[in-house]
Amino acid sequence: MKNVGSQAALELAVDRLNSVRREIAKVIVGQDDVVEGVLICLLSGGHVLLEGVPGLGKTTLLRTLARTLHLRYSRIQFTPDLMPADIVGSMIMESDERGNKVLRFQQGPIFANLVLADEINRATPKTQSALLEAMQERTVTSGTTTHELEAPFLVMATQNPIEMEGTYPLPEAQLDRFLMKILVTYPSRDELSRIVERTITREEQLPVPVLDRASILEVRAVCRQVLVAPHVQDYAIRLVMATQSDQPEAHELARRYIRYGSSPRGAQALVECGRVRALMNGRAHLSVEDITHVAPGVLRHRIILNFDAHADGQTPETVLQTVLKETSAHASAV
Repeated sequence: MKNVGSQAALELAVDRLNSVRREIAKVIVGQDDVVEGVLICLLSGGHVLLEGVPGLGKTTLLRTLARTLHLRYSRIQFTPDLMPADIVGSMIMESDERGNKVLRFQQGPIFANLVLADEINRATPKTQSALLEAMQERTVTSGTTTHELEAPFLVMATQNPIEMEGTYPLPEAQLDRFLMKILVTYPSRDELSRIVERTITREEQLPVPVLDRASILEVRAVCRQVLVAPHVQDYAIRLVMATQSDQPEAHELARRYIRYGSSPRGAQALVECGRVRALMNGRAHLSVEDITHVAPGVLRHRIILNFDAHADGQTPETVLQTVLKETSAHASAV
């Protein structure tokens, strides 16, 4: 443990993460994979894109997370008439004590720790770009002044399925800026029954703050010290190269169906997200299973299929499932 810090620091980080999940479970029924993915992105320093139909609890999740972590929260409802200044802020004219006119920067809702970009694909590309630039740079520039965004900083963007009316699909280059893309599915019969029961009883359970900003940054520091063995790192690299159709290591389905594979950012994301999941499970080392578990969320928005894939009814999910299965089997054999 000398390379990972004390055993006490590891156990404390695990206990803190477990307490966060318990508080979230007071409000959110099911959706364990979604909750895990959002926490992974927060602790990895990345952003998350959730795709699903309205009414599945995406807004409630982030609001609950903000209360549990005692962080500043803001919500931006994306609409076709939303302007970039409505997100990042703008210069306003004010009068000082002497009556002189002065310009002052009025911060926009992007200046928060947790930002919900609701239905991001309903805004125009120009407005989408303003948000994504702030996500990438962690800064907002107004005139000649640059304003830093306070860490931790997580943007949880939600979008409707692409086939819905009145949407502007995010360009692939902008999708790559999201650490993970998570699909939010309908609850099971048992989960739906529990949701309805909570509605009937009207016993609202509010989460209590269990972590603050400083504690979150401490847990993040522990995550970055999780050990990565050479063979696990090699597995993450081979998995990404298996999606690149022009590489010798490309999978057969990649050569047939993938137009553009994952960028190097995908390999980085696999390792970073996998380390957080390893810590969540009480381990100080990254495993192949961790990489395999986070791979769908990390890679599904980083591969672009060709026309043949669409003609044959293939999706990023079906292609990735096969690539993951065979690459993982090869890693286990080695």
